[in-house]
Amino acid sequence: MNNTGRKTVKGRATSAPMLAKATTTKSQGSKDIRSPVTREDIARRSYELFLERGGEHGHDVEHWIQAERDLGV
Repeated sequence: MNNTGRKTVKGRATSAPMLAKATTTKSQGSKDIRSPVTREDIARRSYELFLERGGEHGHDVEHWIQAERDLGV
């Protein structure tokens, strides 16, 4: 199996692109500074949800979608 140009996540190939949506933080008065929400940010939040919900396997897509919602993607 050739996965050229793809990243692997826990043994599975994926071609999901980096997300361009940004989160907002405030600093220096009322100016908004935006930093992009990365795939790693979503993966980290998804894993937190997995742990919070007892570590039961088989809900990875649900956790991923909820993580995207939580991060405003």
